[in-house]
Amino acid sequence: MANQSPTRTLKLGIVGIGVGASEILPAMEQIPEFELAAAADVNPRVLDTFRERYGAKTYDSVEKLCADPNVEAVWISTPNRFHAAHTIIAANAGKHVVVEKPMAISLQEAEKMIEATIKNKIKLLCGHTQSFGPHIRTMRKIIRSGELGRLCALHVWAYTDWMLRPRTADELDINQGGGVPYRQGPHQIDTLRLLGGGMVRSVRGSTGAWFKGRPIPGYYSAFMEFDDGTPATLMHNGYGYFLASELVPWGGQNSRYSEAERAAVRKSLLDGTRDENADKDAMRIGGANEREIRDRSKVKPWLPNDLGILVATCEKGDIRQSQHGLFVHSDEGTKDVPLIGGGGPSRRGELMELYNAVVLDKPIRHTGPWGMATLEVCLAIIESAKQRKEIYLKHQVPAPEED
Repeated sequence: MANQSPTRTLKLGIVGIGVGASEILPAMEQIPEFELAAAADVNPRVLDTFRERYGAKTYDSVEKLCADPNVEAVWISTPNRFHAAHTIIAANAGKHVVVEKPMAISLQEAEKMIEATIKNKIKLLCGHTQSFGPHIRTMRKIIRSGELGRLCALHVWAYTDWMLRPRTADELDINQGGGVPYRQGPHQIDTLRLLGGGMVRSVRGSTGAWFKGRPIPGYYSAFMEFDDGTPATLMHNGYGYFLASELVPWGGQNSRYSEAERAAVRKSLLDGTRDENADKDAMRIGGANEREIRDRSKVKPWLPNDLGILVATCEKGDIRQSQHGLFVHSDEGTKDVPLIGGGGPSRRGELMELYNAVVLDKPIRHTGPWGMATLEVCLAIIESAKQRKEIYLKHQVPAPEED
């Protein structure tokens, strides 16, 4: 598809033009298979900017957007507590749906979303961005090839500044899906499930909330065991004192804030002087800092981001991210393997999976049940931390056969 004109374009509407939308819009602009047809938000400024930039229709509610006959599919990037309700509204209007992570904030909501999409015969895609990326697709291909023997263990850890980035009130409420376990857990969980085969047997997790400037967990760690006995560990520390990018030779302080700026942000959060609403709005479409969000769509050397550093251990070697591909360590030494498709933004993978499903009627890999299984692990980490015991899972589904 990349070397020829598409058979037809897919008319897409976006619900929620926040920072998440600002990150996906550059990919949407660059892919000829898509036409940005409409957007809905409650912020008049971002609606004006969207309308002027794309010549698209804008609405102040999801219901109005979903009533637009020109919209075929809806990209839902509203606050987490609205994911289920907005997905169901779109499904009932006959629109195909991509819902950002987490799929929902409860398993009951996820079940209702799946029921609505089945009832209305529409496609539901759970958009967990990191597992769509070329690094993960290439790693999975190597694992499944058997060249390093069977998969024996998976480990991923992230140190980021997530807790220092500007946050809205709903992002600071764990009951609305706020905090690192809900917001960042799906990235790592979805990736580990894809590489490990999908079927997680149990989870033992811990969460941490130790910065008084934020009333939400900024840390989690967990041990997952797959049905076949394969272990996986995962960890995310979002407090920004140390960054995982410092662990790679080409990395350094990879953050939107310098170390001094991060210290200043912490101080302003503690003394209540930070204007978070203004900082957040500056990162939305048309905002003063939108450029730094848009620049993420460009092909750059890999650095540990919100997914973090991932190591897959097999019988005969290990696989991890390199600057431009994957390091494969084996008895023959270390080789740097290029990525499937030459790398590039992971967000393209989500978009093309949607296009192929709706226009070409190809199977969806990141289905509703798949997203629900990832959500189940996320919730199990939180529940395990509360109960301080192992949580056994009931809603897991196998990883898709086709990559």
